[in-house]
Amino acid sequence: MDAEELRRAQAPLKERYRAEPSAAEVTLHAEGSLDGSGVSCSVQTGRALVEAGLHPASGGDGTLACSGDMLLQALVACAGVTLRAVATNRGLAVTGTVRAEGDLDFRGTLGVDRQAAVGFTSVRLVFELESDAPAEDLDALIATTERYCVVFQTLAHPPQLSVTRHPS
Repeated sequence: MDAEELRRAQAPLKERYRAEPSAAEVTLHAEGSLDGSGVSCSVQTGRALVEAGLHPASGGDGTLACSGDMLLQALVACAGVTLRAVATNRGLAVTGTVRAEGDLDFRGTLGVDRQAAVGFTSVRLVFELESDAPAEDLDALIATTERYCVVFQTLAHPPQLSVTRHPS
């Protein structure tokens, strides 16, 4: 997809959302099945069924996907797509890699130390880009990617969360 194709695809959406802001408000869904035999949860990704389980540092054997890894993978995917869209829109030819790393202290999630954090204590998003574009264009590309990446912004500014149980 080139810049003109991207603009043609997005222009009617942008116009509609300006005229009717509520049309831009979409609720995304994910659902998991707890019907498996082990300590796992099967999640339909839209392309494949992923069975998530315990990370080896919390008792898993490493054969199932780790939800922490999946969170980092979602960040990489979102940042990569956002970067490619912005680069396309700006006419910048960019290749390379996107990597996310996150630090966890498993004492928290295992209840070994109530003072240890449960969850990532830091996350690093790294872009290794190859391009003939000037450094200032690439810096602006990264800044714009950071600004418009949904997963990055969700992690940077956590949404209001709630947990409920519905009777079966």
